[in-house]
Amino acid sequence: MSDASNEANSSPGGTDEQRVVFAERVVAAPAAAVFELIADPARQPEWDGNDNLAIADAGQRVRAVGDVFTVTLTHDAGPRENHVAEFAEGRLIAWRPSPVGAPKPGHLWRWELDPVDEGHTRVRHTYDWTELTDETRLPRARRTGADQLLASIDRLAALAEGTPAP
Repeated sequence: MSDASNEANSSPGGTDEQRVVFAERVVAAPAAAVFELIADPARQPEWDGNDNLAIADAGQRVRAVGDVFTVTLTHDAGPRENHVAEFAEGRLIAWRPSPVGAPKPGHLWRWELDPVDEGHTRVRHTYDWTELTDETRLPRARRTGADQLLASIDRLAALAEGTPAP
C-alpha cells in the first residue's frame, strides 16, 4: 500500500508552485526499527531515493532538536550539515541542510512515523521548500517530487523489513 502525493503551496512570488511534496506508505516493521534507520545518519545513504548521499560518519545518531549531523553528497565535493529542526523519539525527525558553516537555504526534510500496530508503521516523507530563496537551488528543488520521496520510503522499507531493495 503506497501513496505518493503533492501538496500545493504558494511560492514567495505569488505563484501556485508546489513547494511541499510528500509520499507515504505502510511499512511492515515496527516504528522503532524504522526510526533507527532514519535517525542514524550513517544508514541514510542505504535508503536515499535521490542517490544524493555518499557517506555519513558513524556515531551521529540524532537525539534532539538542535543536533547537527554531517553527510557527504554524491555530486558535491564538500560535506553538508543537517540541522535538526523537529524531533520526537520514534515518531518524528526533520532537518534543514546547509553547506558547512553557512546559513540554511530554506528547505526541510521531514519523516513522520505513525504505528499502525506492533509490526506495521505508516511512514510519511515530506520535502518542504517553501522558504527556499537561493535561486541556484530552485531547479533541483523543483525536480524533487513524490516519486523520489517514495523511492526513499521503499528502500527504507526494504531495510526495515529485511527484504531485497526495490
